[in-house]
Amino acid sequence: MKHRRIIAVLSVLLLAVMLAFILPGLTVENYQYFLSQRLPKVVAIILTGSAIAFSSVLFQTITSNRILTPAALGLDALYLLIQTVIVFTLGSVSLLVTDKNLNFVLTTVVMVALSMILFRIMLNRENTNLIQLVLVGMICGQLFRSFTSFLIMVINPNEFVAIQNKMFASFNSVNSGILMIAGCILFFAVIALRRDLPVYDVLALGRDHAIGLGIGYDRIVSRSLILISILVSVATALVGPVTFLGLLVANLARQLADTYKHSVVFMISILMSALFLLGGQLFVERVLNFETTVSVMINLVGGVYFIVLLIKESKL
Repeated sequence: MKHRRIIAVLSVLLLAVMLAFILPGLTVENYQYFLSQRLPKVVAIILTGSAIAFSSVLFQTITSNRILTPAALGLDALYLLIQTVIVFTLGSVSLLVTDKNLNFVLTTVVMVALSMILFRIMLNRENTNLIQLVLVGMICGQLFRSFTSFLIMVINPNEFVAIQNKMFASFNSVNSGILMIAGCILFFAVIALRRDLPVYDVLALGRDHAIGLGIGYDRIVSRSLILISILVSVATALVGPVTFLGLLVANLARQLADTYKHSVVFMISILMSALFLLGGQLFVERVLNFETTVSVMINLVGGVYFIVLLIKESKL
């Protein structure tokens, strides 16, 4: 009953924020225009929040670490590198830059492909564990950031604006065609994940306990990493990097749910993620008048929360 009340309260709050985001200013004369501008943002926020929440909770479960998120694999840095290389080699007027659908598909495919190559190389080696995989991902992420910084330093200043727009997550201009593609990908990823929910409840006990209870640990972890790379790649390619959102919602959801059942933790984290993103976007648009982006606010709050978690873990 406690979990149902929490989910109900979060659902009501999310619905209230959605109405506050969509309804103001609507009249009989202008409702079509306003809905065409606002509804895609809401859908993009829900899809992005769901993907980040799912991937973050799942990643923390398989790594048995509450301060790690898929950002440790360097996928956000890879996204910026891909965008920078495209602009650097082909220019900001290239079809790969101006056509958002093509850019989304290309970015998602490259990110998923490189992630799977990394997983295959690392997990097929003997005595390789997830911590080593994370360390390699962090090193790759730093390498990607360094190469991106180098290209930005030598790129034509007029082309830099196209890259700058990709550095922060933005819901101000969302392509409805991309939403359909992203929605389909996320739907099938979640369906593939749903049947393994009871397995993740056992996996949370740790590798040795999971194997002792008959779980095919390596198979589940490999499949989970593929799903994580797909979810993070889609979310990042859709709106841009939101580094600390997953850390924030995954840990708050676990504390709020106070249960081992991933079905509950996933639902609460999704609702909180959508609520934070939509509430932040509402605040940015109506209060700050677009003087900043929602990703800056989320990263600020999430960064402070990350420091608090580190201090808390060091005292245990």
